[in-house]
Amino acid sequence: MTQSVEPNIADLANGWLKSYKLDYKLEHESLNTEIDNALGYYYSKNGGVGGNKPDAKILLQNKNLDFYPILIEYKGYKDSLVKLDDNKQVENKTNKNEPHFKNINSFAVNGAVHYANAVLHHTSFTDIIAIGMTGYKDEAGNIQHSIGVYYVSKSNLGFGQSVGHYSDFSFLAPLNFDAFIEKVKALNLSEEEKERLKEQREREIDDSLRKLNNDIYENEKGLGENDRVYLVAASIIATIGIPKKVPVLDKSELKSLAFVGGRDGDIIIGRINAFLAEKELPQEKKELIIRTLSNTLLTENINKVENGESQLKRVFTKIVDDLGIYYKIGLTTDFTGKLFNEMYGWLGFTQDKLNDVVLTPSYVANLMVKLARVNKDSYVWDFATGSAGLLVAAMNEMLNDAKNTITSPQELTQKEIKIKAEQLLGLELLSSVYMLAILNMILMGDGSSNILNKDSIKDFDGNYGFGNTDSKFPADAFVLNPPYSALGNGMNFVERALGMMNKGYAAIIIQNSAGSGKAKGYTTKILEKHTLIASIKMPIDIFIGKSSVQTNIYVFKVNEKHHKDERVKFIDFSNDGYTRTNRKKSSNNLKDTHQAKERYEELVNLVRFGNSKLKIFTHKEYHESTIDPKNGADWNQAAQIDTKPTLQDFKKTVSDYLAWEISTLLKEQKPLAEQSLGK
Repeated sequence: MTQSVEPNIADLANGWLKSYKLDYKLEHESLNTEIDNALGYYYSKNGGVGGNKPDAKILLQNKNLDFYPILIEYKGYKDSLVKLDDNKQVENKTNKNEPHFKNINSFAVNGAVHYANAVLHHTSFTDIIAIGMTGYKDEAGNIQHSIGVYYVSKSNLGFGQSVGHYSDFSFLAPLNFDAFIEKVKALNLSEEEKERLKEQREREIDDSLRKLNNDIYENEKGLGENDRVYLVAASIIATIGIPKKVPVLDKSELKSLAFVGGRDGDIIIGRINAFLAEKELPQEKKELIIRTLSNTLLTENINKVENGESQLKRVFTKIVDDLGIYYKIGLTTDFTGKLFNEMYGWLGFTQDKLNDVVLTPSYVANLMVKLARVNKDSYVWDFATGSAGLLVAAMNEMLNDAKNTITSPQELTQKEIKIKAEQLLGLELLSSVYMLAILNMILMGDGSSNILNKDSIKDFDGNYGFGNTDSKFPADAFVLNPPYSALGNGMNFVERALGMMNKGYAAIIIQNSAGSGKAKGYTTKILEKHTLIASIKMPIDIFIGKSSVQTNIYVFKVNEKHHKDERVKFIDFSNDGYTRTNRKKSSNNLKDTHQAKERYEELVNLVRFGNSKLKIFTHKEYHESTIDPKNGADWNQAAQIDTKPTLQDFKKTVSDYLAWEISTLLKEQKPLAEQSLGK
């Protein structure tokens, strides 16, 4: 076995650090403590595996005065620098999405990246440099060393990117550090890498949510289903923080004291109050959120101190530990939608009306906002918001369009503020689901101002909910995935929303029985005022694991009566290019197996421009026809197959028949040789 030279490696490395005068500065001792606390807690949380701290740590500032923790790990063997997986990523997770402690303990870079994730998870730092150094003695007794440098950040979802290999630590020296950070900031992930890392993190989220929900359900008694939702929402809001304004709430600040004002619930509510104030939410909205969360956070039982700790602190700690890394790295996924589906998937009342409230997959949500022609100037609403996945997709589409078309930084900033504050409106009746929608919009950029806890059929008058409450919301884009137990499978929401719009487009995903007669009373009324542009048959397993009903997306042009000669685009999208599985152990339950991305893009173009955009789709999957506006049950048409035989068909049939007849006659005749022998 190669001789370990770890002490020699450490001496060599520390000598470089000393020569560059690199160490924590006394004036930043609080930051030093913050990092040490994060590392220590990560160590104890993982059962004392993975090491208590790296072999060396430094805190450096670049010319912009941004702090960068530098974490260094030494290993004294030749082949112990880094262990990568098949995708060339640092392999710190097993196939079960659990920490790969063998790799973390055995390889220098893996250990350093492990520590970097602890800092990313449990401190306010979002950019960390992880360095692994290893070495061995050659035949002459000289130390041969290798250095691997990785960048671990919010931008690469904590996986880490290789910066390069170096022969010493001089890149950290004051004269070279700014250039090094510029190189780090120039690192880019390809779209394929981004998608793969995002999918991996989402799988980890699913595992963490299942673990968290079952842990709370099994071990934390007395918490109702709504309490669980509110506790998750409160814990996340309290630990998001706002740089230089509202610090992240650390669990050490919860002292589990018994007096009013010092209880753990009081401390969490205080931090949420500060956060919402800095977000400049409307006062009425802020009071509603605080009041809703206080009903759970300030109850006596959850703040009762037993063995020096309240139940609230214990649950808060579990939530932050299990989920904190995922919302801190800024995943642009429907995070709370996943939380919603997981939480309601195992609670006792999933057999009643909530069973039909399911998350719209993010790629379907993106499709729908494109079909509704959302852009930076759109005003988008959703009358059954759920966890706000459709509004998140709309907001992202609007912000991207703004970035691509506005060249003035000042104008772009103002437009982004307006999009989030004025151009989105959602309605959700169920209070627990409503709180998830609020949380989702806050996490994804905060378009939460006009997310309203109202009955969209009975209580909504079409006005803004906050701010300009005397003015109508000028909706020109409508997206919807309604609860299918509602009247007309949810078509009552469609009639209501379209009737309050003066122009624009709508895209809804709904049980296709609504277009086959079950919602006839609504569909005929809708066509008296609005045009059905397209009917899209979706894959039956689009909501795999939650529902297996056949759905269609219907696309409308608002405030234009549907005429009987209007051509409707009927598209069979049963093959959308994705293969889905519902296996818990599957590495990826959604795989692009047949040009999925290209198919989704072509679908949008077909709906907008017609058959001139046909490339991948066949005429069996796309056709145009008319419907009877007074029928209301003919919205789900399929391409007609011409069964009239041609002359060529006739000739082929006759030929096939004659060939069969001759073959039969030959088989019935005995061979001449057999006849002559009397057989």
